[in-house]
Amino acid sequence: MSLGELIARLIHERGPLDVATYMQLALGHPTLGYYATREPFGAAGDFVTAPELSQVFGELIGLCLAQRWLELGRPDPVALVELGPGRGTLMADAWRATRHVAGFHGAVRLHLVETSARLRALQAERLAGTGACWHDDLADVPAGIPLLLVANELLDALPVRQFERTREGWRERLVTLDAGGRLAFVLAPGVSPYAAELLRRHGGAPLGRIVELSPAREALVTTIARRLVADGGLALFVDYGAMRLDGPSLQAVRGHGRADPLDTPGEVDLSAHVAFGELALAARAAGAFAWGPLPQGELLTRLGAEVRLERLCAARPEAAPRLREGLARLIDPARMGRLFLVLALTGDGAPPPGFDRAERFAA
Repeated sequence: MSLGELIARLIHERGPLDVATYMQLALGHPTLGYYATREPFGAAGDFVTAPELSQVFGELIGLCLAQRWLELGRPDPVALVELGPGRGTLMADAWRATRHVAGFHGAVRLHLVETSARLRALQAERLAGTGACWHDDLADVPAGIPLLLVANELLDALPVRQFERTREGWRERLVTLDAGGRLAFVLAPGVSPYAAELLRRHGGAPLGRIVELSPAREALVTTIARRLVADGGLALFVDYGAMRLDGPSLQAVRGHGRADPLDTPGEVDLSAHVAFGELALAARAAGAFAWGPLPQGELLTRLGAEVRLERLCAARPEAAPRLREGLARLIDPARMGRLFLVLALTGDGAPPPGFDRAERFAA
């Protein structure tokens, strides 16, 4: 049975699915979901992430987290956590770059939150000798010690719910089957229980406007913020999006090109842009401090990306063109430099490395 057939059966048995449930099944079904059945990363996959483009990305993220560890007074132990580590490239680069930070590796307890057995195997190969351990959920990572956390292109894959403003009020967008048995969108018959929240956030939206909420993202950020308040540390979220979103952004990618989100579920990557302002507000409500978001290119430049690039090119001149092109894609404002943003969370008011005190989020 294909995932599309399974989803069709669920709709027949239970009725239309909300978009978040559809996304969860399409991406995360344990045997038929996208991340369980294919290799999505790299030129041969469906998309390329920053760590795959340039080692400088992971190196600077690692050094940023290590610098925060130094500022915290070198706590031992400290939890170094990555959510959704992909093939382990980012953490492998971060680990290598921080090996000369005296005492850091000895203090670190490395935790990777990953649900895919296939990806865990790839990560284990790259991170052999680090003492890494794996978890299905952040809740399984031991608390009570400072937290250094990174999540690169994770938030965009967390499920969103969609709503349309109608004359009757806000109604939720669902996934159902059309007359031909194909997956299609339909509106729920009644006004959504989220109507009051939607009116507060999108009260000026015109009739027909479709907007998104992601309770899953906000719950994750709230959990992390509370841990930072209790234990100290730093969390970095890198993703594409904007401070505020006022329209639909659910999209599908296959072979580095756009696809239909309802076509062949489990065989295309699904994602949605991140509304960073809503996440910053959730973190503040939990008592944490939010910083930025800063454009990815700006933060990498402040952390020393170009200096690191020149050192790499001097050491490996034969690879210089590839190294320069990889970093250019990450920091060029016309490419990924502005499309991707970095939101930082801390438990105290000290600005994270690369951020200025004036960049503390205050809405």
